[in-house]
Amino acid sequence: MARVLFDCERLTLARRLRGLRKNQVAQAVGTTPKAIGRYEAGVQTPEEPMVRRLAIALGVPVEFFQGGRSRASLDGAHFRSLRSTSQIERDQALAYGRIATDVVGALEDLVDFPEVDLPEYAVPPDEIGGSGPAEAARVARKALAGEPGPVPHMVRLLEGHGVIVLVLPDAAERVDAFSVGVHPRPMVFFNPAKGDYWRNRFDAAHELGHLVMHADAEPGEKIVEDQAHRFAAEFLMPEDDIGGELPASADWERLAELKAAWGVSMAALLYRARTLRVMKEAAYRNAMSVLSSRGWRRQEPGPAKALERPTMLTRAIEIVGAAGTDRDRVAERARVTRADLDLLVPRR
Repeated sequence: MARVLFDCERLTLARRLRGLRKNQVAQAVGTTPKAIGRYEAGVQTPEEPMVRRLAIALGVPVEFFQGGRSRASLDGAHFRSLRSTSQIERDQALAYGRIATDVVGALEDLVDFPEVDLPEYAVPPDEIGGSGPAEAARVARKALAGEPGPVPHMVRLLEGHGVIVLVLPDAAERVDAFSVGVHPRPMVFFNPAKGDYWRNRFDAAHELGHLVMHADAEPGEKIVEDQAHRFAAEFLMPEDDIGGELPASADWERLAELKAAWGVSMAALLYRARTLRVMKEAAYRNAMSVLSSRGWRRQEPGPAKALERPTMLTRAIEIVGAAGTDRDRVAERARVTRADLDLLVPRR
């Protein structure tokens, strides 16, 4: 049976999920990297005993390798920087994203999620310094937030409009936040290692920018990332609302007040003051130099604040659990391990 149902792509997925190379898997199961490559390419199907050894080595149930699951593509994922992480790290993060789509698929058979209703405002990926990102942010704010002033909760806003939000497991801590407009639901993943409320909210707005503007853009391009950055700045700090409040120089007391009011970092406020030309370039550079010298680029002063945590999938599992489908059954339906399910969707 395992020979007939074995899906070669699921083996690649399991290997990437564990952050392993082919030679490491081969050593664990007593074969060669070439044989693992043949299994993954679909040139050769492993015998049933080998399938069991692969399952043990990769920490997945044998059923994980069976075909029949949807094959949602995450090839268009927008990573913040393709240079700062290795291919194996990105592959691992995308593998978690891929099994997340299986979890969502299993839950959607049992519970209704909010409809996806994100606006679309395409900005040419070669537009440098144009008004497109700011205009896209204004359209998105009108559609999603509806009111002027600070956005109370970015993660709740995303989830309320049908976006799946997850925190990557610690194994993927070197990967920055990323997003993917996967059918049928867009997804946003956060880095667990940052632990920074202010930066996390800017990351959320940045990834929203990709979902709104960049359905066809090449991921990782510097111009595209800059567009998402400018989208986030306008979305969280609209020019019409905050332009008159920003200081022209590094007034740290004033910046701390604005940080608390708008839910953004002092670094983001300085960036906004510069892009709106409230603050001159020399003053901005001096302010950023002070941030660095005081260690505030890593951790700004002020009380810590708990991260905005996603709750939609956790709540969905609670609902289906009350109806008789516990976490073990959800994992079984999604063909993932209970441990991986709990990593992606922790209990409250």
